[in-house]
Amino acid sequence: MKRLEGKVALVTGAARGMGQGIAVSLAAEGADLALNDIAGLEDAQDTLAAIQRLGQQAAYWQADVGDREALSGIFTGLLERFGRLDICVANAGISIPEPVVDANWENVFRTIQVTQFGAFHTCQMAAQQMVRQTHQGQPGGRIILISSVHEELAVRNSAAYNMAKAAVTQLGRTLAVELAQYQITVNVVHPGLTETPGTRSFTSDERLEIAASRIPLGRLGKAEDIGKAVAFLASADADYITGIDLRVDGGFKWGLRFPLDD
Repeated sequence: MKRLEGKVALVTGAARGMGQGIAVSLAAEGADLALNDIAGLEDAQDTLAAIQRLGQQAAYWQADVGDREALSGIFTGLLERFGRLDICVANAGISIPEPVVDANWENVFRTIQVTQFGAFHTCQMAAQQMVRQTHQGQPGGRIILISSVHEELAVRNSAAYNMAKAAVTQLGRTLAVELAQYQITVNVVHPGLTETPGTRSFTSDERLEIAASRIPLGRLGKAEDIGKAVAFLASADADYITGIDLRVDGGFKWGLRFPLDD
């Protein structure tokens, strides 16, 4: 039996990249998927097709998670379609690289609006639905937030994104405490440098090869690496795990070299 058979999961930012990897990993474990992204339906076709090939149902809603009203419409739609929500993965986020001294406030606010506020809206609405379900005698749900190693590292030209991911991490910890009474677990996944279309848009293949050589496991992360971690936290295997920060970075953080090392 698949670990998530009969479950319904929402994944934001699921049209491509990390969100796609998460959604497909959940489907591979038997979950039906409610998918969201700001991109149009055409951009989500690969994700939808992969889920359907696995024999699972999938529905797609185009919306900006930073728009609370639009996100509320997604929850209305997914409940009409699937009738319940068991797993929520707050993955959507954006980064507009700029140094602080030159940063355009509109870009800073937009990054925070999507990455931080969007995660709050998503998790709050998911939690509200999951609490309602527990009052109806249904089992508690799973909320998983996708943060980043940016939460811990002072990555240059990424102040707004760094700030937003730190906030997302603290949101996850707070929710874990508040929702434990309902048997709803909340955990945070911290991907390291992961090979996605978004990552490749910021740099060259040559620089990514150099970066991969500096990661202890010798390669960049893949979207399915993050997806497998999320699927574990969403499963019954993680029933007694809540409030954790799970770093999925190939050993990157602990592989950082001291300046005096050879």
